[in-house]
Amino acid sequence: MRFGRSLALAGLLTVVGSPAGLLLAAPAVAHDATSDVYAEVTGPAAGEPTADVAAVLDLEYDLLMKSAWLRAEAYEATGRAEQLAQLDKHEGAVDGYVTDRFVVAYDGEPCAPTLVAADIVERGERPYAALTYSFACDGGLGGVHEVSSALFPDAESFVHSTETVIRYTLDEEEGSAVLTAASPTLTTGENRVLKQVGEFFVLGGEHLLLGLDHVLFLLALLIDARRLRDVVWTATAFTVAHSVTFLLAALGVVSVPVTVVEPVISASIAVVAAVDLYRIWRGRGGLVPGTRAERGAWDRWRLPVVFVFGLVHGVGFAGALGIDAAWSWTLLWSLLSFNVGIEAVQLGIIAVVFPLLVLLRVRAPRAARWVLGTATAGIVAVALYWVVERIAGAF
Repeated sequence: MRFGRSLALAGLLTVVGSPAGLLLAAPAVAHDATSDVYAEVTGPAAGEPTADVAAVLDLEYDLLMKSAWLRAEAYEATGRAEQLAQLDKHEGAVDGYVTDRFVVAYDGEPCAPTLVAADIVERGERPYAALTYSFACDGGLGGVHEVSSALFPDAESFVHSTETVIRYTLDEEEGSAVLTAASPTLTTGENRVLKQVGEFFVLGGEHLLLGLDHVLFLLALLIDARRLRDVVWTATAFTVAHSVTFLLAALGVVSVPVTVVEPVISASIAVVAAVDLYRIWRGRGGLVPGTRAERGAWDRWRLPVVFVFGLVHGVGFAGALGIDAAWSWTLLWSLLSFNVGIEAVQLGIIAVVFPLLVLLRVRAPRAARWVLGTATAGIVAVALYWVVERIAGAF
């Protein structure tokens, strides 16, 4: 029995982690830990006697300027006008950095890149350098193109695990791909459907697992769940809600500013965790059976509240893809596999955490109250910190 108590306690603390550590690490994880590059790659129109390619690359402005080893005045520039001026001033360094790491080839021969235009755009309220390139490719029609990306590699130490999300129309193919350090090249002419599904499945799983706000929201939901039925209904409500808004937002049907979405996501964590904390303090919260009157009010409102918050989380998930386009089957496959990856990791967290919660409550109910109360208080503190930080960052 003592071993069972120790195992449950150790496992739960490992999963929940240190609230103070999360509080301190959160801002770094949110921005500096990793980054995505977005690329739109287009080949010649049907009937054109050329293999030349056009590409538009969106890269986080400050990371690009740091990676090009420019002075602080370049990467700390604020305001669109000043950032455009810095891009123009350091065009050679920026162009050299990008073309050394983003390569288009045709039938095995590199195409010659030319920087056509540079602009500043916003993605998730962050400035991105939008660089338009043309790639002159030698050779006759009928060959295959290769697109490779090694932008923002781990070795630079500014970020890690960078992924380049590509949408392409090349060699009579249309699709999406995720290029990583382990798989840096897209080649046309391959049977890419299964590979595309796998790439976006992994991307979705990583987004949930590395997104501390979504993980903390899920933990807050699990802490108050006493029965398997509660977990099933709660997870279903959250899944349905975020799946709907994720697909609509990723396809540009729904658009909500990130300055609204991110604080509301943080507030949703604080609200659910605060309810957990109150119920634990009152001796409820799934730790001891309550009367029907004690449990009735929250039980009636739990699923509607989770569903509404799930709608907001779905918009947040969509921001990871940076996709804003009309419906297409190739894009739909990417979106669906990304969403399935999110669900797979979500189910994995539930499968690990919920049995630990049950074991802890059964084997050590008194310790469970203190452990879960402390963890829940930490989640509330982290969520409120994020609310303040994200609202302040919007001004």
